[in-house]
Parts: sequence; C-alpha cells; structure tokens
Amino acid sequence: MSDDDILSEAEREALSAVMLEPDLPPQRVLIVDDDKDSCELLAQILGMDGIRCMTAVSGQAAWDLLSANTSIGLLITDLRMAPSNGLELIRQVRNSPRAALPIIIMSGDADAPDVIDAMHLSVVDFLLKPIDSGKLAKMVKRELGMAQ
Repeated sequence: MSDDDILSEAEREALSAVMLEPDLPPQRVLIVDDDKDSCELLAQILGMDGIRCMTAVSGQAAWDLLSANTSIGLLITDLRMAPSNGLELIRQVRNSPRAALPIIIMSGDADAPDVIDAMHLSVVDFLLKPIDSGKLAKMVKRELGMAQ
C-alpha cells in the first residue's frame, strides 16, 4: 500500500466481494403459520424465486421477529393459528411503529366476516389455501419492489 492509496488491500478485496454479490432485495418476507411444515415449504417455494424469507410458527414469535428485525418488508400470515390468530397479529402490527408494513393473509377456511375484518386492516390481499405459489411470488415481488 502506497501513501496515495485510500483503501488498504483488505478493504479493496472486501469492496470487490460486495460489488460482485448478486443484487438481492434488502427486505425479507416473514411467513407466519402454526403449521411448521407449511411455513417452511412456502419459504422454500418463495426462496426458489429469489425471495428471502424468515418463518415463525406463532403470532408471538412473529411479533418478536418484527420488533427486532427491520429488514422484514412484508408479512404473510395464516388467519387461523393458536393461541392467537392472524387478525390479532395484524392489529398489533397496525398499532405499532411498523403500521405501514404490507401484509398478505392466507387461510384454508375463511368466512366473509374474516375477509371483511382483514380488509379493514388494510391488507394487500387475502389468499385461500392451497396457495397459488406463482401468483403469490408475483405479489410479493411487487410489494418488495423487486424486478419481475
């Protein structure tokens, strides 16, 4: 390193490595479902489309992740979970500093009042299970501002 160099050799190598990394979205998707297998499968499916995901198997675990991780840019939550449900989690998010977070609800057995309650909580969409993974991936990419 000469006196004219601003960066050390190690700094130059680190900068080169960062510049060569793929252009990953800075935000992650948090998937919440009390069925751990469904949660992980959905994360894998979205992951194959270049979408980085985190998972939680309860509303409380999801809230803990949301509170601690600012890289979460979208929440996908199941409606029916025990002990708390997806609507309770959404209400908690809407009454927090993360109130503007885009949210997608999924459910296998939703009735009209649930859908109406969800829409009043300003969710992006309400998807019925089984989920169309192609439609979901497009929706997630749109919400995260990823090129399609």
